[in-house]
Amino acid sequence: MTSVFPRCLVSSSASISLPNRPPLRYAVLGAGFAGISVAWHLLKDCPKELSLSVDVYDEVGIGGGASGVSGGLLHPYSPKGKLLWHGGECWRECLELLNVAETAAASSSAAEKGDCNQSFGDFMVRRRGILRPATNAKTLSLMTDNARNCLAGCEVETIDKDAAQSLVPNLCLPLNSAFYLPGAMNVNPQRYLQALFQACLHSARESLGRTNITLVKKSIDNVLELEGEYDAVVICLGSKVNFLPGLTGKLPLRTCRGVITHLQLHESVRGSYPEGGPSILSDAWLAVQGPRDLHMGSTWEWQSRNHSPDVSAEEASRALAELLPKASAVYPEIDKWEFAGARAGLRAMPPVTSHGSLPLLGCVDQLVGAAEGGSSKFWVFGGLGSRGLLYHGWLGKLIAKAVLCCKEELLPSELTSWKINNRVKS
Repeated sequence: MTSVFPRCLVSSSASISLPNRPPLRYAVLGAGFAGISVAWHLLKDCPKELSLSVDVYDEVGIGGGASGVSGGLLHPYSPKGKLLWHGGECWRECLELLNVAETAAASSSAAEKGDCNQSFGDFMVRRRGILRPATNAKTLSLMTDNARNCLAGCEVETIDKDAAQSLVPNLCLPLNSAFYLPGAMNVNPQRYLQALFQACLHSARESLGRTNITLVKKSIDNVLELEGEYDAVVICLGSKVNFLPGLTGKLPLRTCRGVITHLQLHESVRGSYPEGGPSILSDAWLAVQGPRDLHMGSTWEWQSRNHSPDVSAEEASRALAELLPKASAVYPEIDKWEFAGARAGLRAMPPVTSHGSLPLLGCVDQLVGAAEGGSSKFWVFGGLGSRGLLYHGWLGKLIAKAVLCCKEELLPSELTSWKINNRVKS
């Protein structure tokens, strides 16, 4: 098939007004946080004068990879309580997408049912805040200082032992102090991604045929298979990006498998987690799903190549042996809870920069061996690591705009500097 060079939306007003212009076609590889965000923003940010079609490729389906089994604890801070790089923009855009997804779920029985794993919760967003006990003097000092510069939309309150235990009875606070983020929340990633995709479908239907989105349950072994089919291809495959020809070993990413365990408190056990109680961040985190239902995570198995979400009995046993002592140190009541299952995801971890660990964005035409000439056709959005939920909204919006305009310069240089460091050209 003859290669179709991308058509840029801002190249000229005349091109936009052509009456017989064929629809723009985009492929998004991956249906996790990055992929669904990009798909949403391509649909919403395309000029109203144009027709557009988006195909989302994922052999498993919506949220079938690491995104779908992530912990879902949402806040814009580093482990030391410092506001992350562009944390304000990321926080606001994520809240906007959560609102979009909740609206879609409320009007769609399909989104409410979904095809998510029921053992991983039946809510979309639990707004009960997050509590982080101070466990050592150095962390206490750093977080106290950083709390003074917290984001207005997600405040960090320093509270004493009594206040913390009023939120979570029997909580252990070695230094009699904790940090409370009342605006933070716990998101069910599967239900959220299902609902956001439903919002994409709703948006396409409301456009009366101007836009279209399709989920294609198929794996792409080589992105050049799609050359000539689409105006641009956005690669959002997480850790699987390293298995694509042309990109294998060329992106500065490390893989890390994380196991998340599901714990339940039997009805015969007196007491339960407080209904309005916050989730807990510590050396092991507790993402509360309900009074007798929570997730505990996460392990860090570096350099793993195991993509399977399934966890063997042996792997689950190792995870419990690692995580339970850490969780028990701050929440001793966890010892009464019973193991109810486990899932795992393989994260793609980016390198550490002066701004922290930032995702990788940019055009990769040369890396994948795309035909020369024309504008950018192949793009990558990866390396979200353990902060995919926070980063996906704002960065998905940025790369969608860059793709629509065929202008990599629209992306922050901090997110494309990996190309310079690795001598990668567009």
